[in-house]
Amino acid sequence: MIKNFSRSLESLLGAEYTSAVCRARAALTGESEQALVKLAQEPVEFYPDPFAARQEILMEQVGRQLCPPAQAVSAEPGAPTDSFAAAQHYAPAPLSALGCFRLGEDGRLYFAGKSEHYHIPLGHGFPGYALLDKARALGIPNATHNNTRGYITRLLERRLIAAANGRPMDEPLPQTLLQARQPGVLNRVLNLETGSLAVEAALKMMLSRFDTLDGSAPVYPDRIPVFLVMADNDGGVTAGYHGTTILAQMLRGLWPSLAEKCKDALRVEAVAINDPESFRSAIERWNTPPYKTAGFCHELIMMNYSGTRLDQTYLTGAYRLCRETDTPVLCDEIQSSAWYDALFLFRKYGLQPDFVSIGKGFPGGLYPASRLLVSGAFDCLSQFGALVTNGQEELASLAYLVTMEFVSHNGAHIEAVGKTYHDALRQLAARHPALCSGAEGDGHMSALCFHQVPDAAAFAARMNREFCVDISAQTYKANCRPVALTKLPLLVTEPMVEKLIAWMEQCLSEMEG
Repeated sequence: MIKNFSRSLESLLGAEYTSAVCRARAALTGESEQALVKLAQEPVEFYPDPFAARQEILMEQVGRQLCPPAQAVSAEPGAPTDSFAAAQHYAPAPLSALGCFRLGEDGRLYFAGKSEHYHIPLGHGFPGYALLDKARALGIPNATHNNTRGYITRLLERRLIAAANGRPMDEPLPQTLLQARQPGVLNRVLNLETGSLAVEAALKMMLSRFDTLDGSAPVYPDRIPVFLVMADNDGGVTAGYHGTTILAQMLRGLWPSLAEKCKDALRVEAVAINDPESFRSAIERWNTPPYKTAGFCHELIMMNYSGTRLDQTYLTGAYRLCRETDTPVLCDEIQSSAWYDALFLFRKYGLQPDFVSIGKGFPGGLYPASRLLVSGAFDCLSQFGALVTNGQEELASLAYLVTMEFVSHNGAHIEAVGKTYHDALRQLAARHPALCSGAEGDGHMSALCFHQVPDAAAFAARMNREFCVDISAQTYKANCRPVALTKLPLLVTEPMVEKLIAWMEQCLSEMEG
């Protein structure tokens, strides 16, 4: 059961800070400082009973016509690129949304089965985010310079490091942790605006050990850097997805002509999924001169490759070999972070990466705001000159803190419902063996696997069109197990899961004829 609780800006951020804010606001506007303090102390319920009850009611109405179609609205095409125009669906485009649901331009109610591409773990209009409205009323700005990081952003940095190290988020961090320079000890935070930039920052830090920007001697001056990434089923490098910058795209096989021409300066090599011997062989080969492994980059659940989950034992061994060969590790949690009771999936695996990229879910869809958690051992580049132009937004950081507060109070619910959903998907697949081959992923972030690409595509299309459930088929990569991808909001309850599985059951049965 989802726990409701209340927080004020004062209780979440501290009385000393909110008092200072109220004094500053009163000085700027002439408002009553006492009234502003009262606003800062007003509690906000994070999951009030009426909101919770409305979620269950709306789940029963998914697919129904709740409003007339907004035909004049849908007649506006915008000015998209050709690819965006080809992909556009006007019917489910949002007019209004609440929790796990949005009402489309066609007037029907849709269930956000992918959390709007992983951006809304707490759904639309989450009540706890009302704290951001109060912050705006107090005049707390969002934008600031890189060299004037605000208190909320600095507080968030500390709490992220606490969570990444398994420490209570509301307790001071020891200086021994903050000052450590050992690999695998996460104690630095870079604030950015997109996940692609977070990954790019990690790649730059890895490359700086081969080619410096300040003229100092690099650690490996005469070696060719080699990035290890997860292999696809053909042994190539197309399985992963680490962002949309050119370097990150080269890690997944895009710009192949450029990558081929760069091989004397930089290489990207594949290691087979969950294959310890493949990893050991790659580590040995690419740490032989003139080469040196620059880094190992991986996700934990490969949602862009059939929802494949990497094995804990495999990763434990891979991390050990990386540590032995001075190979930094990037754990890309852009998609998985904020969806688990420990906030980070790598914590549940018991791993100690050197870089962790996070984003998407943490700011709740309100702001583009990513973060890179970094070990002090690799804190080697100028933030201004090489890494980021901005990312220090205060209200975006407050959205992070609200999300983290909710997850920290509802870990048991998140874990239980995630397990219920994944188990139900596995059982669903077993009941339809002619179409389905199993389930992949984990918890809310799970995929229904199919034998054939046309069946996966047809299932996703029918779930969207006939049942108004937003899921997608992953069929665009060659020799990749076809799946229907889901990522449910954390607000779903077990009755809502049962309803969703029933719709999927009906769809599969109708497909079987």
